[in-house]
Amino acid sequence: MTRRAYGFTLIELLVALFILIMLSVAGYRALNAVLQTREHVAQETRKWQHLAFFFSRLEQDVAQAVRRPARDQGGLPQPEWLGHTVVMADNDAELIFTRAGIPDQGAAWLAPQRLGYRLQQGSIMLLHWPYPDQAPHTEPIRYPLLDGVREFHLRHLDVNGNWMEQWPPAGQAGGLPMALEAQVTLASGEQVTRVFALQ
Repeated sequence: MTRRAYGFTLIELLVALFILIMLSVAGYRALNAVLQTREHVAQETRKWQHLAFFFSRLEQDVAQAVRRPARDQGGLPQPEWLGHTVVMADNDAELIFTRAGIPDQGAAWLAPQRLGYRLQQGSIMLLHWPYPDQAPHTEPIRYPLLDGVREFHLRHLDVNGNWMEQWPPAGQAGGLPMALEAQVTLASGEQVTRVFALQ
């Protein structure tokens, strides 16, 4: 009696190979989708972390604003708090103010600081002058705080509860507002608004 050898036919092998290829393609697509989702989530997390850091820094600086007028490079007096809707010069900013010194940052930061917040080429920059009264040709140090910004708008709350686009208001020489509203529109389209009370 002879034994018959059993095995796979060519068609069965091709079908099995086709199924294996389909499973491999499906597995690759699933893995690729997971990796893309993870990268997207990581990018979104970084974006919101940077935004939270920016608002935290702004809140800390605004909370330490002091009634200390300053002098510009030409020796002209400047209010302790300046809010502009349009930036006119290279060293100008949407917001410029004097804040109290920072004791734990070294001797250079003990005295009152003159700071500015400015939108420049898609980034919000922190401008830092070493002293409120600036010597001629003094240039601020610039620190990038937040990238990917389309718009940066500020409003200032007066004692009567009115939101002002400019500060100081017409007919007022200086002083601090009651609060600051900061609105940031990201390049990705999200718009975030925060309000900070001044002490």
